[in-house]
Amino acid sequence: MATGLIGGTFDPIHIAHLIIAEAALEALSLREIVFVPAARPPHKGGVCVTPVEHRLEMVRLAIEGNPRLVLSDIEARRATPSYTIDTIREVRAGLDVGEEIYFIIGADSLVEFFTWKEPEKLLDSCRFVVVPRPGVSMGDADPRIREKAVVLDAPELSIASRDIRERVRGGRTIRYLVPAEVESYIERKNLYT
Repeated sequence: MATGLIGGTFDPIHIAHLIIAEAALEALSLREIVFVPAARPPHKGGVCVTPVEHRLEMVRLAIEGNPRLVLSDIEARRATPSYTIDTIREVRAGLDVGEEIYFIIGADSLVEFFTWKEPEKLLDSCRFVVVPRPGVSMGDADPRIREKAVVLDAPELSIASRDIRERVRGGRTIRYLVPAEVESYIERKNLYT
């Protein structure tokens, strides 16, 4: 068996994240997909990120009802930045011997992959599943990751959390971009206004 991991800020989680998870479950015959919201994403620099407790709750609401989608607070509990290699090591320690980890990553992240912490060890620690993104070519990525990556056959949706936050700030609807429960939570907590 194998487990899939999807990391990110999920600020907020949206339907493209869920569609990708479902496509990966089916295409790769995964046991489950674990969503891992980053508490302190190292590549976000000075960008203001919504407190992790809100992002955890939005993910919980979004995946509720699908037993093969799981939420992990592994990075939220860390006092240090959220490095993927540390998360993979921690997740692997809790898995059965021989169980594979598939790390699901957007094609846009491939270009900066070798700026991540311990990229060579990361390449050896799991299998990479790449989600195509509009306007991003796999040819732009370093060949070392290209040859180890599996490209996921999933619908290409150009939905970005940044755009959802902008829509909320502008008083525009986010209906159908996020699950209804997430939309309600954003409204109740006055997030992104």
